[in-house]
Amino acid sequence: MPRIEFYVLSSATPAERLRAACQLAMKAWRAGLPVFVRGSDSAQCAELDELLWRFKAESFVPHSLHQDDGQALVVIGLDEQPGTQQGVLINLGSTLSAHIEHFSRVIEIVNQEPELLTACRENFRSYRQRGYDPKRVEL
Repeated sequence: MPRIEFYVLSSATPAERLRAACQLAMKAWRAGLPVFVRGSDSAQCAELDELLWRFKAESFVPHSLHQDDGQALVVIGLDEQPGTQQGVLINLGSTLSAHIEHFSRVIEIVNQEPELLTACRENFRSYRQRGYDPKRVEL
């Protein structure tokens, strides 16, 4: 059963949420874990793809969009099934992924946007209803 964590940001800025996703992807990748970053739509996936190239000037996170290479160490996608098992899912979508059981850890990144807060609260309840024990982590 995967570990579920909600990382809560104090800002309402969408860019801070994407930056946090990049930092968490880099940390998991450096720890040797495969990462799937689930975007909310194709535009956000393209933005994440670009941001992973440049968010840290002194480092590089090897990654790929799912349609280009679903087996990469860090994959950006939507609702595709991950190419690897037991990695980290960073969920930026507003709903639960259909592939939760493929991961050892699921991270939901929450900021203070009212619509996102509502969706994340619903996700938190959904995880509990499915028997998970989600944790809250303040960033």
